[in-house]
Amino acid sequence: MICEPIRVLKPDDMERIHQAALTILQDVGMKIDSDRALSYLRRAGATVDDASHIVKFERSMVQRRVDKMRADYATRQSPRQMSVRYSHIRFAAEPHRIRPDFTANAGGFSCFIHDLKGRRRPATLDDVHRAIHMVNRLDEIAYTGLPVSDQATPIELRPVRMAAELAKYTTKFGGVETFKTEDIPYLIEIGTILKGSLEALKAEPILVGYSEARSPLCFDRNMADIFIEYIERGFPQTLDTMPSGGGTAPVTAAGVLAVGIAETLAGLVLGYAVDENAVVGVDIIPSYCDMQSGLFHYGAIDRMPLLIARVQMISEYYGCPSGVHGGKTDSCFTNLQAGVEKALSTVLPVLAGAVGIGTVGHIENAVTFSPQQLVIDNEIIRGVRHILRPIEVNDATLALDGIRRVGIGGNFLDQDHTAEHFRQEMFLSPLFQTMPWQTARGEGAGYLETKAMDIARGLWDEKIEPVLDPERMRAVDGVVESARRHLLRS
Repeated sequence: MICEPIRVLKPDDMERIHQAALTILQDVGMKIDSDRALSYLRRAGATVDDASHIVKFERSMVQRRVDKMRADYATRQSPRQMSVRYSHIRFAAEPHRIRPDFTANAGGFSCFIHDLKGRRRPATLDDVHRAIHMVNRLDEIAYTGLPVSDQATPIELRPVRMAAELAKYTTKFGGVETFKTEDIPYLIEIGTILKGSLEALKAEPILVGYSEARSPLCFDRNMADIFIEYIERGFPQTLDTMPSGGGTAPVTAAGVLAVGIAETLAGLVLGYAVDENAVVGVDIIPSYCDMQSGLFHYGAIDRMPLLIARVQMISEYYGCPSGVHGGKTDSCFTNLQAGVEKALSTVLPVLAGAVGIGTVGHIENAVTFSPQQLVIDNEIIRGVRHILRPIEVNDATLALDGIRRVGIGGNFLDQDHTAEHFRQEMFLSPLFQTMPWQTARGEGAGYLETKAMDIARGLWDEKIEPVLDPERMRAVDGVVESARRHLLRS
């Protein structure tokens, strides 16, 4: 296997980015529109301007929290990891290395589906169930949030209702969306039903929502209160940030990283201010702003060095092994652009040491879910795993006896050694084909896309069964009904 992670930053580069982030927090600060957050941070020693809600963080106070996080990771027993919306996070120190066991996540909570009839339309509850079932049947995908979300479910109820459907139809629990603090008790109750107790849920957290900063350097009240609520209840959190170079961050890669790191470090300080024993980490989703459309580059070529740098900063420098937003495309269709962007944004983060990638199965900047694309993404992931297999060097693989037997000018097609080993050595794919021109002109034309569509249709049409027993099904549905009465009462 490839022995060392690829890198785009030298150790001194990572240190300079970290120091720049500390300078940003000390000199510029961060606007935090939450009275709860301001109260916690004031008690922790941050400088809070009550009129503007701007908080400034003295360098040494941030560094102390970074040092504490690293120490906590070195000694933590539980929880050691948690699935999140894009892959998973490991809350324990591990050597920085390439991970052939990387995971993939098919969450995303997309509003739209590009269905098997070629229509882009709002997703339905039936789409939710069938998409989850597809993930269940695709072996390379370890986790899933909601690949799509039912647009007929009222938005006030949607996170709880969709988490309930996930709970009923899969065991590959990924992270879920959280729109407001009122969602959190219901999500925890569903998780408790699945795990059997609140203590078991905290030891192995599932169905946990998340918070996200608003670049540059803003933490809105709703997101901050969600972050605090989860930590107060004893659940892990990292502050997600999505700085967009040229839009919400400097257009240079170093500037994008510095802004994003500053934002997530502010979340780290807040997490420890809420609870000194909190399970917290750092995170960043850096990219660039498209200068023509203003859209966030999710799969564009220019984002690839940033993905590698992100893995270095979060997993190597800060010691927080985690996955990344990979397996992405900005293309609105399952086409050549999607293939290039999906493959690169999968293999490069993994070669950099990411513990996972996601969310897969999406097109159009992750706005739209495609069952056909999910099948292709699953095969890309399988191919990357094949690339990462070690090359075995021993008497059997050197095959000297066979080389002597075949001799000069022979061939190995009829050798027992070939029959015994080719299935392990070669990437035998139902999608990627090697054909002569004459064959490709006929039945092979458009083979990959057609075959992926056929596989997707087969999975889409299979009977869908819940994974929960009737008693827990009723309990989960009862949580949704309770949420419906409370969240929709206005």
